[in-house]
Amino acid sequence: MAYNDFTLKKLKDGLGITIFERQSLFENIEILSPSLLFQSILARNLPLALVIHTEKARSELLIINFLLEARSQLADKVSLFSGIDFNVDKDQGLNGFCDYILSAAQEQFYLEAPTLMVVEAKNDNLISGLGPCGAEMYAAQSYNQRENHPSSQIYGVVTTGTEWKFLRLEKMNLFIDQDAYYINQAAQIVSILVAILSHP
Repeated sequence: MAYNDFTLKKLKDGLGITIFERQSLFENIEILSPSLLFQSILARNLPLALVIHTEKARSELLIINFLLEARSQLADKVSLFSGIDFNVDKDQGLNGFCDYILSAAQEQFYLEAPTLMVVEAKNDNLISGLGPCGAEMYAAQSYNQRENHPSSQIYGVVTTGTEWKFLRLEKMNLFIDQDAYYINQAAQIVSILVAILSHP
């Protein structure tokens, strides 16, 4: 078993996580102004990503640029990891590759204090990505405790590149944002990413 094998039911039954689905997690977020560079890249890449219409294209043309913009907004004081092996507890199935991990720590040569786990939705299905994302968040929480970097909250997001769904883990409680954010809400998405990474 690995992260990709988790469903919401397996999170509940296997790990004992309680799931809450009817809350707006970021309704009072301060909206930032994305950089002109990000706006230009998004305007150029979006039509191509939609025409190619593969997970790889959306990852390379859309998702990574949102994450880089959030990092830039924070003056590159956070670290970004892509496609890394994150083995925390194989017996519990908390192992495998993660699409993206962002950390509030500045170290880029090694992972420290993971804060935000990013899962690319498979087959444009956000719901199917919620289980794996929750498992990665739980693993990040365990990892931080083991490494003496305990954090009260771990965040996650499942995205197709054009649609984003955020999650928050507090101890054994997983909150799934009832709101989804779309590509035409790019400023809100970047603002949420920045807010998460600003307050680990």
